[in-house]
Amino acid sequence: AIGSGGNFALAAARALVESSRHHVSSGRAQAGRLERNATHSGAAVGAALGAAGGPIGVAAGAAIGAIAGGLAGKGVAGVVNPAAEDAYWNGSYSTTPYYVAGRTFDDYAPAYRLGYTSRGRYPSYEAAERELSNDWARVKGQSRLSWEEAKHATRDAWHRVEGAMPGAVHGDGR
Repeated sequence: AIGSGGNFALAAARALVESSRHHVSSGRAQAGRLERNATHSGAAVGAALGAAGGPIGVAAGAAIGAIAGGLAGKGVAGVVNPAAEDAYWNGSYSTTPYYVAGRTFDDYAPAYRLGYTSRGRYPSYEAAERELSNDWARVKGQSRLSWEEAKHATRDAWHRVEGAMPGAVHGDGR
């Protein structure tokens, strides 16, 4: 038996997906990555919660968690429109408090992209920052920003996407 907790989690994940479906207009590859990450995370959480029911509980919990995680991943990915995010930040980067004169959008764009594409992989920016700093060396390309400079842009993009997610209480990105 799945139990009412599993049914509730699945129903909540489905509601999240349905409420964010209208936001999807591009970024299919990113959506797939976010969905896969959420599916794997959901399976792990489900297996852990199902452990109380023994081996059958672990298997059932993993399956339910994978479904719920996949549905939640679709919801997070549905909020992110990479073209819209890039356009927003291209028009805003030079007015941020961390902007350094002489730097171009090409310097900041990979940091913003890292922030808005990573939101679905971690529960909070604070939990993600160490991994994001490691990712920065891989994704920065020709950017002249150090991680100490880039992390502000990454955090801004993260919080902007977070604030647009269905269920965001304050709408302020936190």
